[in-house]
Amino acid sequence: MSTSVSSNGRRSNPGPRAAARNRAALLAAAREIFAEHGADAPLNSVARRAGVGQGSLYRHFPDRLALVLALFEEQVTTVEELAQDPDVSLLDLLGVITRHAIDSVVSIDLAAADPEARPDPRLLDLTARIGEVVRGRLDDAVARGQLRAGTTVEDVLLGIEMVASALTRRPARERDAYAVRAWRLLGVDVVPAPR
Repeated sequence: MSTSVSSNGRRSNPGPRAAARNRAALLAAAREIFAEHGADAPLNSVARRAGVGQGSLYRHFPDRLALVLALFEEQVTTVEELAQDPDVSLLDLLGVITRHAIDSVVSIDLAAADPEARPDPRLLDLTARIGEVVRGRLDDAVARGQLRAGTTVEDVLLGIEMVASALTRRPARERDAYAVRAWRLLGVDVVPAPR
């Protein structure tokens, strides 16, 4: 909760100090709850696991999709940070993205729940950020023979989408091997990053 008792016995509100802590706790709890109970897990169980009230949950994440997109954003930020290292190849980055997909199949299902609906602009923004990471490594990957000549950023993003989507239909114990097979069918040797 975001209140505490001060030395004079009055409740104090830590305000913004607690907001970041509560948000991080909610994201950690959501990852666990979605992994344990699937896409339909009640959001109040996320708040309970995080040790915050439902009001705090809905202040940070007004709906389930907002929570899922925040989880994706954390993953995208991780990939962007890794891409700052010039020794990290595109295949390394695809391995991290694949690990995220393996561990986040419920989130993938939620974000892609209605293929006929117009894509959420927040999801499009996250995809564009991954596209920029790919763009920064694409020429090197082609020069090394890791990708075919003529491969575009859009091709790589399509590959990510295809592999991630295929993983949603596999049992957890099969996802690592299945991801490797899926990438190989696309002609790319990607190994999921370790947990």
